[in-house]
Amino acid sequence: MEKQFNSQENEENRIAKIDKQIFILSGQSNMAGRGVNSHKKIDGILPPECQPDPKILRLDAHLRWVEAHEPLHADIDNKNTCGIGPGMPFTKAVRSQDPSIDVVGLVSCAVGGTAIKEWEKGAHLYENMVKRAKASIRCGGEIKVILWYQGESDTSTQHDADTYKANMERFIHNVRSDLCLPTLPIIQVAIISGDKAWLEKVRESQLGIDMPNVVCVDAKGLELKEDDLHLTTEAQVKLGSMLADAYLKNFVSSSPC
Repeated sequence: MEKQFNSQENEENRIAKIDKQIFILSGQSNMAGRGVNSHKKIDGILPPECQPDPKILRLDAHLRWVEAHEPLHADIDNKNTCGIGPGMPFTKAVRSQDPSIDVVGLVSCAVGGTAIKEWEKGAHLYENMVKRAKASIRCGGEIKVILWYQGESDTSTQHDADTYKANMERFIHNVRSDLCLPTLPIIQVAIISGDKAWLEKVRESQLGIDMPNVVCVDAKGLELKEDDLHLTTEAQVKLGSMLADAYLKNFVSSSPC
């Protein structure tokens, strides 16, 4: 039994020390994923873009590197039923288009139903994201980008919508400062669901952010589930590809044509 434990510990240490390009996945439910959900046996019906790959790792809730499997946020957004999000399709698309990218480490941080004020510096969600991001590079690796899909919870009141842009810009400034990465790329998604009264105001804020190394991918046109809030599995796969194109175009200068 002790020999088995030592072998497992050695394997965890080996994985932790592998040089990795690290992608942080954060925001609310559409980043955590609500596609094919974990109440179903998803192994046999996963799209190819969501199948596991030994070169794609994930930092679990205990800050250990493990092979990434859908749903990526099951132990992070653990009060909700998680399914397929854009993280795995994004990663596979990036690796397929840029062969120089070898091992990738995904850091899941998204939690469903959360407003931007819950991601303020000092708040639990923000501090946990920073803690996980710092833990991800403790034994090697480099944080390359934050993928951010959030805002639906800020469409309920005029105040939340009106202050969204300033709050998001403050979030970007704070996370770059706390990670000591002043030019860290951020790719945010312009939302397509939420309370119709202030949805367009939040979208306008997201599309209007003009900061260095901040890019916005518009989800408009992607299919929603029957709940009119969450992206379908097919839409999540498409979004992952869109995010990959934005990442390679804007932040990987040597990406192939």
